[in-house]
Order: sequence, then C-alpha cells, then structure tokens
Amino acid sequence: MKVLTVVGARPQFVKAAVVSRQLAKVPDIVEVMVHTGQHFDVAMSASFFDELEMMSPAYNLEISGGGHGQMTGRMLESIEHVLSEEDPAIVVVYGDTNSTLAGALAAAKLGFPVAHIEAGLRSYRRDMPEEINRVLTDHLSQLLFCPTKQATTNLYQEGISAGVYETGDVMYDAALYASVRAEEGSLEFRNLNLEPNAYAIATVHRAENTNDGKRLARIISYLTMEAKTKPIVFPVHPRTRECARKFGLEFTGLLTIDPISYLNMAYLTKHACCVYTDSGGLQKEAYFHRTPCVTLRDETEWQNTVESGWNRLWTVKEYLPRREIDDFGDGNAAKVIVEKLIAGMAS
Repeated sequence: MKVLTVVGARPQFVKAAVVSRQLAKVPDIVEVMVHTGQHFDVAMSASFFDELEMMSPAYNLEISGGGHGQMTGRMLESIEHVLSEEDPAIVVVYGDTNSTLAGALAAAKLGFPVAHIEAGLRSYRRDMPEEINRVLTDHLSQLLFCPTKQATTNLYQEGISAGVYETGDVMYDAALYASVRAEEGSLEFRNLNLEPNAYAIATVHRAENTNDGKRLARIISYLTMEAKTKPIVFPVHPRTRECARKFGLEFTGLLTIDPISYLNMAYLTKHACCVYTDSGGLQKEAYFHRTPCVTLRDETEWQNTVESGWNRLWTVKEYLPRREIDDFGDGNAAKVIVEKLIAGMAS
C-alpha cells in the first residue's frame, strides 16, 4: 500500500520525520513524500531532511511566495497531478499551513482518504490563516490524530467523532530524538560565546505579526527591552527580515543570525533561560526541554502550556504556578499513528 505524505514547512518536516521512520519499518508500505516548497530557504528545508534522517522527497513542487489564495491554488493544482499519477491508499498531512490545506483539499476532491496529524487544535481566531487551514482540514479528514485531550474535545464539539484518535504529540517524539542528536552536532554559532541558561532565543514569523508594521515594531521593541537583561539570539525568518526592511525597522540590540537547522534550534532551546516566539511548535518544544516560554501572540492553541506555568502571553506579566503536563503522550505517538494508519487503510 502506498502512503502519500504532503509537507512544505519547517514544523511539518520535523513531524513527518518521526512518522516516516516508523512507516519504514512496516513491510509492504511505500511512502511517497511530496514537498510543496513552501519553505524554500536551504536552512529551513533541505537541511532538515539530512539532519532528521528523512527520505528525500519524491516530488518538490517548488511553490512559494504570493498570497494565501495564490499559493494554495498553485499547490492544489500540482498536488492533483501527483495524486493522479501515484494513486495512493491514503494522503497524510500535518499541522495548519497552506500545504496542509492544499494536500487535504486535493485528496478530498479526487476521492482519496485524508489523515490529519496534529488534528483538533483551535485558537478560535478565524482571522488567522492557520485557523482556517486546520478547521477545514479536520472536516475533510477520515483519520484525525489528536496530540492532546483538548484537541479531541474540540473535534467532538464540532461534531467530528469518527476516526478520531488521541495519540500523543509527534513533536514530543521529535524532541526526545533531537535532544540527543543536537548535543553531538557541530554548531556554527558557538562563537557567540553564550553561557548556558544565561541567554534567550526568539523567533517571529507569523503573518499576523510580520505583515502589520505597527505590531512588528511593538514586538521588536519588546524584544529589545528584554535584551537589556540577557542576550537574545534571533534567527531571522526571511519573511520577517523582508517586512522589517519594508517598514524601516532594525533589530538593534538583538543577536541576529540566519535561520538555523532543527537540531541547532533544539540545542539553543534546551540551554536557553527563556524562549520568545509566535511559533506554536516552539512553544511546545520549549516545554519539552523545560525552558520557560513567552508567546508573542494574543492567544495560543497550546493553552495547556499556559495553564501549567511554562508559557505565558507577552501581554501577561507573570506565569501561573508551574506543574508538569501529562497530556503529550510518552514519546511513542508516531508508533500509535502508524498502527492506526495501517488499520485504517486495511479496513
């Protein structure tokens, strides 16, 4: 049986890697990887396949740039051609990007079943493209793999109960893997002379933060103030750099570097005293490494990290009392997902 996996953005490579390693152990299963090209920077794409011991994609659609509708439409057209040629038993998509929605929509229109990994997440902000992508993808999917209890509850509240499985979080699987691998690798930023637990790391990439000049200026100003108490390493996303240039903003006082690989980010996150981010994935990774996080958004789909005192919104001054979270599984989410995936294809 053939599994066709659609990825396109940095978090999806990380999630897909752990599932792909499990799929490779199953006899008579062939995985075909489709890379939409949504993230085109080498440091944010190609290196991930090498670092995470992941197969090279069978297809690279090289689709990036343009508005949401334009990008999604181009992906939809190209993925339809791939599906017609490959005729898979099921299409697997991850997360909440334009690549996610395009893969799910193309599959649904051609009658291929869809499996959504990281299903059921909700911020309840319909003005966010990611929220639209994740809601539509969930309603198009036949198999929905939820990382947490709340994600499962969210689907039930929307009338989705068939094919829903609470599996734990594949990002936790990935974090355990990366924690060991990252310590072994050579790090090109060692010359920053960072003292463990005495620096912070920041990332900003979401359209809601970068496309609004006033909001981006507020975030940069906030990070600059925070950097007065400890160094803040800031790998600058290509979109963020371009928007800052367009709005005449500078990153004065921040240790800016080019985008870095997943293992290097894992290393920096593990040894930081704090993480500042608008990334949903990095909020979780910060918790997995037990590094406090400040979310540079007005809400988060990972509310359990806030309730447990490991994360807070940047508009809130104090963390809640800290406790452990028992909601992300035991590091074997990928194994559970593959078992359910195989059973679903066989039924």
